[in-house]
Amino acid sequence: MTAPTESTSTEPEPAAGWAPTPALGRAVLLAGLLLVAGVLLGRVDLIVLAAPFALGTAYALRRRPTALPQVWITTGDEGPLVEGGAATAAVSVGNPDTVDYDLVVLRTRVSPWLRIFRAGFARDEAVADVPPTGGEGPAVSGAGRSVADRPFVTSVPVGSAVDLELAGRALRWGRHPVGPAGARVATAGGLLVSRAVIVEPVRVRVYPRTEPFEAVEAMPRAAGLVGAHHSRRPGEGGELAGVRVFAPGDRLRRIDWRVSLRARQLHVASTLSDRDAEVVVLLDVLAEAGRSGGVNGAASVLDTTVRATAAIAEHYLHRGDRVSLLEYGPAARRLRPAAGRRQYLTVLEWLLDIRVTSSSHEPYDQVFGPQLLSSDALVVVLTPLLDERSAQMLARLARAGRFVVAVDTLPTDLASPKDRGWAEVAYRLWRLDREVMIGQLREHGVPVVRWAGAGSLDQVLRDVARLATAPRVGGR
Repeated sequence: MTAPTESTSTEPEPAAGWAPTPALGRAVLLAGLLLVAGVLLGRVDLIVLAAPFALGTAYALRRRPTALPQVWITTGDEGPLVEGGAATAAVSVGNPDTVDYDLVVLRTRVSPWLRIFRAGFARDEAVADVPPTGGEGPAVSGAGRSVADRPFVTSVPVGSAVDLELAGRALRWGRHPVGPAGARVATAGGLLVSRAVIVEPVRVRVYPRTEPFEAVEAMPRAAGLVGAHHSRRPGEGGELAGVRVFAPGDRLRRIDWRVSLRARQLHVASTLSDRDAEVVVLLDVLAEAGRSGGVNGAASVLDTTVRATAAIAEHYLHRGDRVSLLEYGPAARRLRPAAGRRQYLTVLEWLLDIRVTSSSHEPYDQVFGPQLLSSDALVVVLTPLLDERSAQMLARLARAGRFVVAVDTLPTDLASPKDRGWAEVAYRLWRLDREVMIGQLREHGVPVVRWAGAGSLDQVLRDVARLATAPRVGGR
């Protein structure tokens, strides 16, 4: 395993933190009673019987411990961990003392989204081994308990350490804790026991699994100077725009000799410049719905939002576009626009801190106002449309002239309430009201599509690009 990544427990003063066990009290009491009875009754046999208890206790206590054990947690360093990947960690116990630890009881907690199916000490065979399955939810073994949710017992010689290795599978994206972990040590033949040494948890970063996503090349407007999209502006590029008369400043290699010979005048081939686009992904975190079942289970609103954001960012960053993220909620987190592989890794790290936070206050207009978004940017809003404020935000962006695409992240299999009475009727009325709201958004020019992976945005992006290039009537 790797070196400790967390600070170890601080060492107390010599002999501090250690207490006698009931075994020591029984040995002293029994030896004392036999000695007193032998002296008072004049029985030599009682004194001889007490000698082994007294001598054994004195021999066990000849060397007393002076330091508490050290406990630390390390995680696997195999590279970035993605949903569904193998997760490894280790809880280590070190012996900095001058006496052996006869017995070490180690216990740790593990996030339910890390399905631990194997746990054991590095020098021994696994003490718990359960075959991995594709089930959902928390890791369970036996009577509903996690493999790691049990005490592990070992011994640690002087100047050495023992690793409790944990192996499993990451079921969901996020920062999942391994720990806190604690250890208690018995030494001097079990006559002395240490206090519990607790170490803070270490969080394992699990990145969202990128869903397959492809989109058409059409973009509303290209803003940058270099990129993969063909703009409407003439310039240096590979897409032919037409043939025109030679003008001062044109490059000689652009001369079309066939046309020039026919027209008896120099003509050059005109091309469209290749430009990059800016994509703004706005994540609605005002409400959550559905229950997360992990990588192979049902997806909640937050699961769909995070995985779709990772897929969209990967697609456009791979094409050389600039991508920025914006959180629509009380926290108002923002990731500046950038391009390249480094931005993609930053996006994945940024997504791990997404939290649904409900608030009765309207998010600040100066944070989410259209003036902060580029007029040429494509704004992809991932929203479940469960809050009226989300619909109002989409309408404001559309009225401000931004190219907005709303992606519906509400689960399709959202179950209706099972309560009797008016719950079923209220649920149906809410569904109808939501459909009316989506229809009103479309009337305002905001296309609303449901996320379905690859091809989800193809048709709507074509429509948005066609509207962006259409001539404006009356100068509007």
